[in-house]
Amino acid sequence: MKKITLEQVQEAVQAVDVTVAFDEVISNVQFDSRQVGEGTLFVPLTGGTNNGHCYVDQAIAQGASATFWQKGQPHPPVDKINLIYVEDTLKAMQDLAHYYRHLVDPIVVGVTGSNGKTTTKDMLENVLATQYRVHKTQGNYNNEIGLPYTILSMPEDTKVLIVEMGMSGFKEIEELSAIANPDYGVITLIGESHLEHLGSRQGIAQAKMEILAGMPKAGLLIYPEKEALIHDQLPAHAQTITVGTGQGTIQAKNIQEYQDKTTFQTNLTGEEILSIPVLGAYNVSNALLAFAVARALEVSLENIQEGLSNFQLTANRVQWMTTHQGASLLNDAYNASPTSVRAVLSTFAQLPVTANERKIVVLGDIRELGEESDVLHRGLASSFAREDIHEVYLFGEEIQGLYQELQTKYEGRNLHYVLKDHQILVDQLVTATNEKDLILVKSSFGTDLLQVVNALTETPNT
Repeated sequence: MKKITLEQVQEAVQAVDVTVAFDEVISNVQFDSRQVGEGTLFVPLTGGTNNGHCYVDQAIAQGASATFWQKGQPHPPVDKINLIYVEDTLKAMQDLAHYYRHLVDPIVVGVTGSNGKTTTKDMLENVLATQYRVHKTQGNYNNEIGLPYTILSMPEDTKVLIVEMGMSGFKEIEELSAIANPDYGVITLIGESHLEHLGSRQGIAQAKMEILAGMPKAGLLIYPEKEALIHDQLPAHAQTITVGTGQGTIQAKNIQEYQDKTTFQTNLTGEEILSIPVLGAYNVSNALLAFAVARALEVSLENIQEGLSNFQLTANRVQWMTTHQGASLLNDAYNASPTSVRAVLSTFAQLPVTANERKIVVLGDIRELGEESDVLHRGLASSFAREDIHEVYLFGEEIQGLYQELQTKYEGRNLHYVLKDHQILVDQLVTATNEKDLILVKSSFGTDLLQVVNALTETPNT
């Protein structure tokens, strides 16, 4: 972080009162007291069962230079630390992030979408880093706390900042966009995630389009051409680039899928081949979004090819692993929507196997689908073909409808259903699988099939 004075902090957050040495500087902002060190501004967040003000003494002991203090909280540690009194500590952190974003003044790329945000962010970072100093959202720090923290963690020599924007309801991305003021907005997909809170795909599209709220009029929005719901909500002034297969400003063609990579060409690059080290034609759309931003920022084709070909996916997203039984396991258990499940099933079904090899799907509940959950789960049955997917394991309460639908396609010995006991599912897979199997594990994070993946692949403690 670029060093800033407490006077700058006080002005940025519009403090209601202060007891500070204005010329003292901070070089770090933390909301977790365990991460505090010398030169830290501590942000004691409130809400839930924890009150961060209870940890201010710990932050002081670890060398914090200053702390926010929310108005109305009792017993401020006067004379122990520089205090900046604010109406709301989270809002103050967000205001400081907004100030710091413009102080460093990088090019900002905001990424949102129902699925593919993290993959697209990872691709973007690796491609742009071939020519720029890049800072990006780490892990799942994509909410009202994580996004400002990402900005405040940005080194002062950052040239491009990539921020992932998640949400579960209306106005959340609008808030994040107002903090980050992205120059480029990327929408990966309008899927069915968060139907429970947003009511319809139209509502989801409306929430994703809130990314425009903090963008300048000259900002560029990049999204898949097939997303008609985005077309319908574009303001007249919007500057856009669209991507797609056979449609859009930037089009992919000649897509070739392999177990460990996917290759394609584009309408803008002639015979040049681009390669991504992940399975699935559906990931080409994410690559095209990264390609579009890179072209806008004048990254050379050679560097785009290099960046796409060796980017590293965040863990648990289309990640090949090996089980204790020697089976090849494709771990995609971090997130799911009906759209993403159909896409990965289509790709998995096309993987070549010999006569003695099997393709096995382990599918858990898709969460946050609201009243449409049963219908959408049942609708996935059309993505299963006995000749392409040989055995199916289903897990969770909401997936029971799909189990009923698949009983017309699969014999009982090839179709398995576990309601809620992860260990039963692990035991079944350990007993039934071997080194000749390909296994896909896909679910929403809340189903916790990562527990199953870990049990099948991690070396046991001895």
